Amino acid sequence: MERSGIPQRFPVALPDWWTLSVVIIALIMLLPVLMILASLLTSTSDAWGHLASTVLPEYVRNSLALMVGVGLGVLFIGISTAWLVSGCEFWGRRWFEWLLLLPLAAPAYILAYVYTDTLEYFGPVQTALRNWFGWQRATDYWFPSIRSLGGAILLFSLTLYPYVYLLARVAFSEQSTATLEASRSLGCNPWRSFRSVALPLARPAIAVGTALALMETLNDFGTVDYFSVPTFTTGIYRTWFGMGDRPAAVQFSAVLLLFIFSLVLLEQSSRRQARYYQVMSRTMAQSRYRLTGLRLLAAWLTCFCPCCWAAAARQSFAGHDPAQRRRHP
Repeated sequence: MERSGIPQRFPVALPDWWTLSVVIIALIMLLPVLMILASLLTSTSDAWGHLASTVLPEYVRNSLALMVGVGLGVLFIGISTAWLVSGCEFWGRRWFEWLLLLPLAAPAYILAYVYTDTLEYFGPVQTALRNWFGWQRATDYWFPSIRSLGGAILLFSLTLYPYVYLLARVAFSEQSTATLEASRSLGCNPWRSFRSVALPLARPAIAVGTALALMETLNDFGTVDYFSVPTFTTGIYRTWFGMGDRPAAVQFSAVLLLFIFSLVLLEQSSRRQARYYQVMSRTMAQSRYRLTGLRLLAAWLTCFCPCCWAAAARQSFAGHDPAQRRRHP
């Protein structure tokens, strides 16, 4: 249709305020990453070649070891506790369902102080062992090194497993009751039903929780510095504030971003392989395996040990000076 000899044009659809706001927020969140990537193209460091040949391999090894160790730790603790509180029935289950989230309220470096004070030479554990067995010196017995890579892996696992636990618990709770009952009718015992049916259906949620825990591990500075484990975060801090070489610190940050991008790609790959699971009917409650005897004791200890660590941290850390902890050998 024409008016005054000028063809009428279709109106142009403008983005609404909601879409525009989301784009602006996304750009603000991406600004630090874009600045790091832009600095790689505009700034260079004369010391980068020396740092890359001396300390970078150690940073890569320790970061990879942390990722593998913490990944296995949070998977084991998070999946086992999530299945116990969502698929099993035992005394204290309703309490543990929320108590297992307690480590999220305690920072990792505070748990590091508690972990060290508890297990060091003058701590209550080794002191009790010396009193029980009559040992007099540290050479009379062997005890694992506390402030080490293994200690950092254990501590991160006890602190970050709630990421996997929370998402896995929701995934287990929302699975179809009919699917689980069908596996039981086909002769699957509780362990086989969990391994063959429940766990594969919850894989996408577990992958997301593991990726979040590993990202927290890679960006942590206080814990790895306290345990004397050099990683990318400690390398960035020492290069920037110790050597005063900001371009080299930016380049270390760029390498750390590669680790983060690899985690994101792995998480997306896991979701492509298993994206769907059935949702439980709201009118049919999910039946749980009732645990008794030794199984009840094992389930109770499995849920109690992870959550009691964060509760003990607040009590042990109160009234202590963190500066004195750094003077411990």
